[in-house]
Parts: sequence; C-alpha cells; structure tokens
Amino acid sequence: MSGRVPVWDLPTRLFHWALVGCVVFAWWSGEEGDFDAHSWTGYSILVLVLFRIMWGFVGSRHSRFADFLVGPGRVISYLRGEVQPGPGHNPLGGWSVAVMLLLLLLQGVSGLFNTDDVLFNGPFYYAASGEFRDAMGVVHEVTFNLLTAFILLHVAAVLFYQLRRRQPLLQSMLRGSAEGKEGRATPAPRWLALVIVVLLALALWAAINAAPQPESLW
Repeated sequence: MSGRVPVWDLPTRLFHWALVGCVVFAWWSGEEGDFDAHSWTGYSILVLVLFRIMWGFVGSRHSRFADFLVGPGRVISYLRGEVQPGPGHNPLGGWSVAVMLLLLLLQGVSGLFNTDDVLFNGPFYYAASGEFRDAMGVVHEVTFNLLTAFILLHVAAVLFYQLRRRQPLLQSMLRGSAEGKEGRATPAPRWLALVIVVLLALALWAAINAAPQPESLW
C-alpha cells in the first residue's frame, strides 16, 4: 500500500471532502436562516472551487483537466464500452466534475450579490444595479436546484461504480490509491496547493473589504 503512487493527491482529496462538508452546511444554514454562517460557508466554497480550477492546470497529473476532459467522440466510445478509462476520472465522470465546478462557481458568485430582503445582503450587493442583483437572485435559486439534482446523480453514479462495477472510488478518494486505482506520475508538491489556497483566500477577503457599503443615513 505504502509503495503505491496516489491517483488522487492529498490536496485533491482534502478539497473533495471539505467541499462535501461545506455544501451540506451551506444548505443547512440557509434553511435555518443563519446567513452569517451561510455567507462564510459560501466564501469557503468559492475559495475551494477556485483552487480546484487552478489545480486543474498546475496540480498533479490525474487532477489536471487535460487528464480527464476529452472530446464527445471519446465519451461516446466509453459509453459503448470501446474505451477503457485510465486510473483517474473516466470520460463521462470527467465532464461531470467540470459541470459540478461550474455550478458551484455560479452558486458562490451569485451569492455575493444576493439578499433575503430583510436582514442579509451579500458583500457585493451595493456594487451592482437592481437588475443585476435580481438576475443573480434567480441564478442563485436555479443553480441550487440544478446542483441538488446533479449531486444526487453524482452520488448515484458513485454508488453504481462502487457497488455494481466493484471500482474502489471511495477508497481511492479516502486513501489516495486502491487496488486498480494507482497514479502514473509523482504528485505535485503540497506546498503549492497551500500557497494557492492562501492567496485565493486573501484575494477574496480583500475584494469583500473593498466592496461598496450602503450610504449612512446620518
């Protein structure tokens, strides 16, 4: 076990499970009306998603988009059983990752301009016109519904491959590798992932603090 090269490096695994926790907590805090917790969780999701997008270009081999985003012809060939997937995401799963990241990015960005019309306004609420804020409110609601459906589909697909196809997806995402799920290249340095996360968090914090505030009535 210790000699295996991980197919999923530690930053990718931490991203995955942190995102799972944040999405669940964001839903719960929104339902409970705890918008302070909801907003901070939304910031965390934004940093995580932006990190994963950047890691898709500079991270370890199997975490890079170039390793798992393929053309439609290859996806169709995979569905027909004509293409054997590599150790990372299969052709269909690779595009599901891209769609999930896009939806999460839309959800996070739209939340920055959102309001509950009572007690909470997003940090960029006063930086946009009323029409744009209304549009972002619609995006936030529609994207949430799409995300819910997509997450359920994702969980069902993972369970299908895990239980029916006997592919150790959960084990490899927990431990980095598993029998039949081993990497083909040395992982990227972990310090690079830490630097990216810190820089993204600082950039978001600076942008939020620089956002326009409501004019004082006094």
